[in-house]
Amino acid sequence: QVPLVESGGGAVQPGGSLRLSCVGSTVDVSDYSMGWFRQAPGKGREFVATITRRGHDIIYAPSVKGRFIISRDNVKNTVYLQMNALRPEDTAIYYCAADSAGVGVSDSPDYWGQGTQVTVSS
Repeated sequence: QVPLVESGGGAVQPGGSLRLSCVGSTVDVSDYSMGWFRQAPGKGREFVATITRRGHDIIYAPSVKGRFIISRDNVKNTVYLQMNALRPEDTAIYYCAADSAGVGVSDSPDYWGQGTQVTVSS
């Protein structure tokens, strides 16, 4: 069983918005720092955003700061990524991750989701 399940991906025009969700199926997300990564075609996996267990600390990649918002609802066991002002270069598979470190997700988190495709194109 996949520990984290992402949803909300799809195709959108430049300037549009999407909200991704990540639900813990075998993971209690309240025990973890959570984050989002993405991988574009032909490129390596890239950090997008992270949020600590209680949401007190949030970090964004410079490429998405001011456009994306990460949040969490520990009661619903869910983490979100609100993506606004989307650009073609945001096209990628987006992965959710859970890390037991208290300072945000690292490059080697404890758990990964299977990913959800986001395509930004006119």
